[in-house]
Formats: sequence, structure tokens, C-alpha cells
Amino acid sequence: MPAFSHPAFTRRTAIQAGAVGLLGLGISELNALRAERKSTAKSVIYIFLSGGLAQHESFDPKPDAPDAVRGEFGTTATQTPGLRITEHLPKLAACSDKWCVVRSLTHPSNDHSLGHHIMLTGRSDKPTGFNPSKPMPSDHPSLAAIAGVVTKPRNNLPPAIVLPDKIVHNSGRVIPGQFAGVMGQQRDPWFIEASAFEPKAYGAFPQYEFDHQERPTQFKRKAFTIPDLSLPQGVDGDRFNSRLDVLKHLDAQRKTLDGAASAGQFDRVRTDAVSLLTDARVRTAFDLNKANPRDLDRYGNNAFGWSCLMAARLVEAGVNLVQVNLGNNETWDTHGNAFPHLKEKLFPPTDRCLTALLADLEQRGLLDSTLIVMAGEFGRTPRISTLTQFYKGPGRDHWGAVQSVWLAGGGVRGGRVVGSSDKNGGYPANDPQTPENFAATIYNALGLPKTVAWHDAENRPHHLYLADPMPV
Repeated sequence: MPAFSHPAFTRRTAIQAGAVGLLGLGISELNALRAERKSTAKSVIYIFLSGGLAQHESFDPKPDAPDAVRGEFGTTATQTPGLRITEHLPKLAACSDKWCVVRSLTHPSNDHSLGHHIMLTGRSDKPTGFNPSKPMPSDHPSLAAIAGVVTKPRNNLPPAIVLPDKIVHNSGRVIPGQFAGVMGQQRDPWFIEASAFEPKAYGAFPQYEFDHQERPTQFKRKAFTIPDLSLPQGVDGDRFNSRLDVLKHLDAQRKTLDGAASAGQFDRVRTDAVSLLTDARVRTAFDLNKANPRDLDRYGNNAFGWSCLMAARLVEAGVNLVQVNLGNNETWDTHGNAFPHLKEKLFPPTDRCLTALLADLEQRGLLDSTLIVMAGEFGRTPRISTLTQFYKGPGRDHWGAVQSVWLAGGGVRGGRVVGSSDKNGGYPANDPQTPENFAATIYNALGLPKTVAWHDAENRPHHLYLADPMPV
């Protein structure tokens, strides 16, 4: 079975699950093993920009560089003296005291698949047997998978969740690096599949239909659907609890037949499933039809806004790490038509949802305990390229040598720049940071000690920290 496929349930297993219907959720059965530790009640939201954010057009502009490097965008001053960013992120510019940017993250790959693997796992090295076209059992485990194993669950919820979908190329290629890899398929992260894969949906795809009221009442999305966390039709709370009682008897039989070890694994999966169904805060996180209209307006009525709103609510409910994939089909891969795409389709919804996320978490008293990080699989080339056979307008190609990483909350000192790129934005000029430093920053924010490790089937430890956290 391929590493990216979910385990198939037999009819017997379905009966054992008590017909707990997680309709609309693409969830892998993980969380069987976790290292015991005291919870620090800290969370991480990892916003991943598949395709690769152009550093020149975002957080590391080069206004004094030659035309072939500078690009078409102007810059704007932020609240931080001397810090300028693109003119097309005005809301973020106005709250720069709450975030910082690392301008010197570097790794060796210009390849989409390997770049994804590197930045989703926090490992610069290519694993043995790496296949750019599909995930492999020998891949390094993703940060989300690791968090699901080594952090302690809170409120009986999965420690880590990925939304609103897996990262899939329009060719059907499932991008490696998103899964548990060598940890085993049973430890894949939970995927909340709210955004149906639709190759033609570009950017935040705000494709819904309004009625004559102030906001859409049914959200008739073409490329974004609300996961159904309700009980199966005709099953009320009493009947659901009765089914859970029946499960106790099924469990006794199953434990006799299957042994205590496998029973323990299934109990963990079932507990998470029941929690998702019954926790009111989790249901609220997904029920956008009942969301406050002001929240929807603040975050933006599009897939970017909905995803970040879900992330905030899941953190509030007790999920330790939420990975948010902003954009399907390598949306940020701006080889051509880069400037109109960024200006019109990508930066406005990103600017809006990030500032709303900051304000929302701060208002709820969660910003100090929640680290938000945003990165792609690499940056873009220092020189503008023109591929007239494919695009009408210019853009930039893949560039692993340097990218900008945005961070906020979780103890991050706002209004700061860590590291720098050279005059053309092609290589780190000082204080280079690696994906290993990036991963260590996430582990540290989750309260994980430097001695933490996950253990394989032979009980061999695999330590997480391969570098120090970034100085943010």
C-alpha cells in the first residue's frame, strides 16, 4: 500500500468503530504512540505556501537593485523604523510590531517535491529512496506527524491537524513530505479535507454565491466545503451514547481476539474520533454557516480566510499544531504573470487573513502562547524570468538558496528582522538559517525539550533537534 494512502477498514473494524461517521473528513488513523511528557499548553500554526513565496515581492524587497532584479512592485513603510515590505501587504505593514521576518533561510534544492519535503519535515537531507512523484515509506516524517506523536493531546483532541487539504499537484502527484514516512503510516497526521482538489481554482478561490442578505447563508462553494462533523442522520445524543456503551462490549471481544497492543491503538483512534464529533468547540471551528459575520468579514470570505479561522478555533479547542496549506496546486509558483497574480489574487486574501488571525488570537488571549510561522518550499530567483511560451507576463523561477520566513506570536519579538540576503536577494548575507533551525523553532514553541525523541518499532530513539531554534 502506498505511504500516502489511508489504511483500509474491514467491515469488522467498521462495526467495532460503532458507526462513528466522520463524514467529509479525510483522516488517517494515527496517534497510537506518544512520548509521555507534561503539556506546556503551547500551540503552533504552520502556514505553508505551496509553490514558493517570492522574497523580493513580499518581505525582502530590493528597491535599489537593477530592474531585472527589483521587479514591478513598490514598497511601503511598516510600523518598524527602517523596515519596508511590499506595497501590497498594507495591513501587515501596519502591525509589524507583532511579527518578525527571517530573511536568510537557505537549503540546497530548487525542486518542488524535494523542497516541499525539506520544509515540511525540517530536514535538508534527501532521504534514501526519495521519489519526487509520490510519498515513500522511507521519507522523513513531517513536522505535523511528529507533533502528533511526541506532544500530549489536550481535551482528548488530536495533537496535530492539517487543513484544508493535502497538497496535490494538478497532475495528480501527491507531494512527499506531508506524511509520517519512516514513523509508519499509522502515524500520518490528521487531514481535515475541507477544500476539494480543483486544479482550476486559483489562489483563495472565493467562489461562493450570495443571496440578497448581508452574507451567504449556505456557502455554495465550488472548491471549499465544510467538513460534516454531525452525527449520522437519525442518531441523537442518547442513541450515540448508547452506541458507545455497545462499543464497550465490542471492545472486550476485540481485545480478546486482537490482543491488548492493537486494542490500545484502536482506542486512541476511536477516542479522537468521538472527541471530534462531540466537542462543541471543534464543531464551532468548522461550522462557518454559524460563524459571526464580522469574523468572516475580518478573515475574508475565501478559502484562505476560512482556513485561518478554522486554525484559530482548533488552537482554542486544544489542538497543539495546525498546518494550514494556503493554496492548492502550488498556487505560489509564480514563474509567469507573477505581478498581477500576487497583486490581485494572492496578497490581498493573505494580508487580510493573517492580520485577522493575529488580532483574533490576541483578543482571545492566545497569541502569546501560539507561534505562527509562514514559509514555502523555497524562494524565487533573484533575476526576473520571461517564459513567453507559457506566460504573457514575467515571473521568477525556483530558488532554494534563500527565502523569507514570517513569524508571529509565541514569544516572537515583533518588529525585527533576522538575517539578511545579499544586494540582489539571491543568497544569505549574514546569519543564515536552515530548515533544521526552522524545525527546532517549532519544537521549542511546542515546549519540547532538546532530549525529546520518537521511537520506532524496535524502540530505537530518533531525536528531533538537529539545530538550535532561530533567534526570533
